[in-house]
Amino acid sequence: MRKKYALVISLFALTLFTSLVYLKNLDITFGSEDNWADYLGGPDRNHYSKLDQITAQNVNKLEIAWEYSTPDSGQMQMNPLVIDGVLYGVDANVQAFALNASTGKEIWRFGDPVKNASSTSRGASFWQNKDEKRVLFTAGANLWALDALTGKPIKTFGENGKVDLHIGLPENSQEKYIISNTPGTVFENLIYMPVRVSEGDDAAIGDLRAFDVISGKLVWTFHTIPHPGEYGYKTFPPDAYKNESIGAVNNWAGMSVDIKTGILYVPTGSAAYDFYGGNRPGKNLFANTLIALDARTGKRIWHYQTIHHDIWDRDLPAPPNLISISKGGKKIDAVAQVTKHGYVFIFDRKIGKPVFPIKEVKVPKSMLPGEKTNKTQPLPKLPLPFARQSNQLTENDISPYAQNRAELIKKFISFKREQFDPPSEQGTLIMPGFDGGPEWGGAAIDPEGVMYVNANEMAWIIDMKKTEAKASNGPLGEQTYTNYCQACHGKDREGNKQSGYPSLVKAIQKYDKKKIFDIINSGRGMMPGFAYVKDIEKQALIQFLFNEEKKEMTSNYVNTKYVSPYKMQGYTKFLDDRGLPAIAPPWGTLNAIDLNTGALKWKIVLGDEPLLKKEGITGTGSENYGGPIVTAGKLVFIAATKDAKIRAFDKETGKMVWEHDLPAAAFATPATYKLNGKQYVVVACGGTKLGTPKGNKIVAFALPN
Repeated sequence: MRKKYALVISLFALTLFTSLVYLKNLDITFGSEDNWADYLGGPDRNHYSKLDQITAQNVNKLEIAWEYSTPDSGQMQMNPLVIDGVLYGVDANVQAFALNASTGKEIWRFGDPVKNASSTSRGASFWQNKDEKRVLFTAGANLWALDALTGKPIKTFGENGKVDLHIGLPENSQEKYIISNTPGTVFENLIYMPVRVSEGDDAAIGDLRAFDVISGKLVWTFHTIPHPGEYGYKTFPPDAYKNESIGAVNNWAGMSVDIKTGILYVPTGSAAYDFYGGNRPGKNLFANTLIALDARTGKRIWHYQTIHHDIWDRDLPAPPNLISISKGGKKIDAVAQVTKHGYVFIFDRKIGKPVFPIKEVKVPKSMLPGEKTNKTQPLPKLPLPFARQSNQLTENDISPYAQNRAELIKKFISFKREQFDPPSEQGTLIMPGFDGGPEWGGAAIDPEGVMYVNANEMAWIIDMKKTEAKASNGPLGEQTYTNYCQACHGKDREGNKQSGYPSLVKAIQKYDKKKIFDIINSGRGMMPGFAYVKDIEKQALIQFLFNEEKKEMTSNYVNTKYVSPYKMQGYTKFLDDRGLPAIAPPWGTLNAIDLNTGALKWKIVLGDEPLLKKEGITGTGSENYGGPIVTAGKLVFIAATKDAKIRAFDKETGKMVWEHDLPAAAFATPATYKLNGKQYVVVACGGTKLGTPKGNKIVAFALPN
């Protein structure tokens, strides 16, 4: 009997000891450097970790520690959070999940994959106080608050756990397409939500809004298209804020916040329509602007517009980085903003004064009737652009690997290609293209003030055509396709695999009419939804897609909505006849820029083009999506490339010290964390983009025991 009691007491003592150790570990890791507790590593968005277990000397020993397979495959852009031993993420079908960060075993999962497939996600946000922890993520237009322990909705938040992000927008935007695929920024008990809207004549207005994390109630709104009496009102036509055909000016890329000063830094996108602004003359504040706001009230502190009257789709593509740099022996708390055209704008964080001079340079005028381009555009003297500009290209820059090089040279000569050459009927070459330069992956910055940023080196073509007059006797389905679908899916409906736009000819072989109708309504992946389009137009469009449209069925309907008098003919990359970039390599780079001096520290080619690698040609670089991270171990980790690899580089020299094959291309920013004494690097591998195979793996690497 004594032995039995002794065994029970021993087991109790062991259990108590184990629990105390676990709780002690929680105390150690709670809010510590071991976590990756915020999107892109922290509210400063610097992608930086103080972890140093993995170094250039041992990184080549990294091995896969665990893998997790999501239920559905497809593009994953998420940067996971890791907090107190739990990894939180969002998969390709926008289901939130929690994993044991040491094993990859699923703890919980939330979401409806059928309803949520209408968007992509870059991850979740996290909030906590003494009593509870919440995971906040978006599916479509809904912001959800979940219990971090169980994954169940917080019923007291909004309406049974969710808030519709149409709340607080102008009346003319209430029925329009809105989603959010970038995590909100959390400060105290507020969350600031990015939104993605259409980029056409039908765009909702992207006013900036703060919501209460506990109740879900709207706390404040900042009007990005100013109302009467507000700063910037005269930079748009009168009453532009209530004009049905003027919209966007939204933050979709995410924000950063200085938790010491309570200042929120918000980068915005262009006004819509993206490529013709004849109906919105003026500089168009607060489009393409870095705005510093009082995080508690939404009051403007300062702003700087990086593009005036944007007609090139030059959205600010990533959250700004909050940094400390030295200039002239003086320490400066600064904010650095990367742009799609490959520049870095750096400002004093409190007052908005440029750290390096910015010059307004004269730019060409538009030849399109009704368009009034701004006479100048701002360009910083330092740092110099880290991606090639269209005006730097010559015939010698046509790819030596193109089999139709002579044809490409002839086409190249025909384009307008000065820096800031406006969209034209002649055809304008834009370099960097619509996807940068840098994209939503953003930049990593170490405490020494060195920025590590990857860039696409892809030229795109802006080909404008006059919009055909609406004809009451024309086929409505064909008109609807031309107005809403042709720019992405092409006149022949075949799409563009390299640009990521699927063939609608194949889509109707795969889906029935009901499914096509649902996709048109709610969108899918990066495609926006068109719920606001009248049912008669959608039904006619479906008839057109299925080659069943009869002219007499639709001839009595006239679409009275505003349509821009000039439309871009498609999101078209400048490619050779094999679908490879027509411009000579490098097609992707990784750059280190010393922000203290503005000098380029190093530049390397990032990735290989898989098609050419099969022919023995390497060192070309690759298009890339997803950013780098930098660690105290003096390493820069990045996946991002279409060749499905993750790599590590020595941050001082740019030398590659490790690479590893992934189960699919990882178009996502990695994260790093430490658990039970071991440092991990984890990345989401979903493939799909750039014509790559689909994947469904979350992969974590660590050093062997």
